Formats: sequence, structure tokens, C-alpha cells
Amino acid sequence: MDAQQKLKPLLDQLNTVIVGKPAQVQDCVACLLAGGHLLIEDVPGVGKTTLAHALSRAFGLQFSRVQFTADLMPSDLSGVSIYERGKEAFVFHPGPVFAQVLLADEINRASPKTQSALLEAMEEKQVTVEGETRPLPSPFFVIATQNPHDQLGTYALPESQLDRFLMRISLGYPDRASERELLAGSDRRDMVLNLQSTLTPIELDWLQRRVLEIHAAGPLLDYVQDLMAATRSGRWFLQGLSPRAGIAVVRAAKAQALLAGRDYVAPDDVQSILPQTIAHRLVPTSDAGRGPVEQVRAMIEAVPLP
Repeated sequence: MDAQQKLKPLLDQLNTVIVGKPAQVQDCVACLLAGGHLLIEDVPGVGKTTLAHALSRAFGLQFSRVQFTADLMPSDLSGVSIYERGKEAFVFHPGPVFAQVLLADEINRASPKTQSALLEAMEEKQVTVEGETRPLPSPFFVIATQNPHDQLGTYALPESQLDRFLMRISLGYPDRASERELLAGSDRRDMVLNLQSTLTPIELDWLQRRVLEIHAAGPLLDYVQDLMAATRSGRWFLQGLSPRAGIAVVRAAKAQALLAGRDYVAPDDVQSILPQTIAHRLVPTSDAGRGPVEQVRAMIEAVPLP
């Protein structure tokens, strides 16, 4: 089985639904191949939820969608035990988190208490309900969408939760030609409903194991460490990256290398995924005058290649 034969049709199919955003679509696929959770942040109406739906269907995974609101409770996610008279016992009714893909729509509209209920699920792939720990399906992905923080009714995600997302991407507005295609073409929701799965869960598991086999040479790891050291220097950011973030960078770069058809990681792979993988974990210094993504790009320019 050749990875490229599996991945090219997947990318082509996703690009028919999300037009004019091939780089962002590839980042999303790399994130899921690396076994990470994905955060899609942008203004309403640019296709965040459509992209999340399309990813779930193309990967052939069972998914559930939860619209996060201010009154959503942790039990609305994890499930509850209800007393059934016929059985004379409490029976657990699993919540929507028990799916291979949980689409957490507008995650930052829920209260911090509900957001934190996702932490255990995202990190441990399990949930504890009423003192009992229950494993989640495998694979388990959270694809979350969020609106910019300055919009009404949004709560900032806590740093501990942001750190659980392997990547954060932004779609942005389409270019003129892509927007014309959207205006003149089919309804995107209908296209997603008719989307056929390109992969099976078994093939996805094989591809994820292939990602782990991609070779990262010593000089390449030196480069990653140089980048991590730059984030900790105090020149660019208030606080540097953790070792867990460094592991995430290497994993994401391996997935990018697999998508490029290589069995080794190149510096280009690291550079292409670095802003999406680390910008949401960092706060620029007060004198930067740039956002986190622009600051990461400036840091990449300053750190010499191996």
C-alpha cells in the first residue's frame, strides 16, 4: 500500500469542497495523520464547520457534533447515568464525546468549566464520569472551531487546553475566483453530505504508523531545538515552548514529509508547519508589534538553518 496513492485522492476530494485553500487543507490532514487535535479559528461564515465535517467524512470516521453554548454542561458532553426502573439500576448513557471525531463547534462560547471537561478526553483519550473511567473510541480526534476573542459571548480558551491542540489554523476569506466558484456552485453542505469516505479507519491507522517511521536526522532535531531555544530566549516571546510542544512540532513535520512523499523530515517541513503548531502556545513580547503567527515567522527568518 502506497501512502501517496491514499493521500492524493483524499486531498483532491477535500479541495473540491473547500475551494482555494489547499495549504490549509493539507495542514488539517497532516494534523490528523499525526494523531493530533485541530483548532480552526476564524470569523463566522468562512467554512470552518464545513471543513470539519468534510474531514470527518473523508477519513471515514464516526463523528458527532456539539454546538458549544454558554449553558452547555460537562455532562452534556460526557453523558449521564439514568435510573431505569425495569433494570432497577442506573444505566450510563454516553454523550457525544464517545465518537471517533468530536466536532466542537464554537468551542469558546462555552464556559471555562465545560471547556476544561474536554481536557482529560483530549490528553488521556478517556473520560471519568461518576468515579468510573471510560475509554474513548480509537482513533479519537477533537476538531474544534472558534470565533475571534473580540466577538460577543466568547471566552478565551485556557492555556492548558490550547496546548492540547496540535495545530491551530485560520482559513481567511477566499480569493475572488474561489469566491465566484462558491457563489455559482453547489451548496457546500449538500456536497459534504454526499462526500464518500476515501480512507477506512484501518488505512488511517496504517498511515499514522507510517508517520512515526519517517526519519528525523540529528541535524534536523538540532534545528528544532534551536527554534525552541529561540522561543525561550525572551527576545520573541514572554514564555518559551515546553518539551511537549517540541514533540508536537516533530510529529507534525513528519506528517508533512509523508504528504510530500518523503521518508525523512526536511527543514522545509518544520518551517511550513511551525506557525500553525506553536503560535497558539506563545505570547509575543510587548514590544513586538506583531501577532503570534507573524512573530513566529520573524523568528524562523532569524534562526539559521542546519
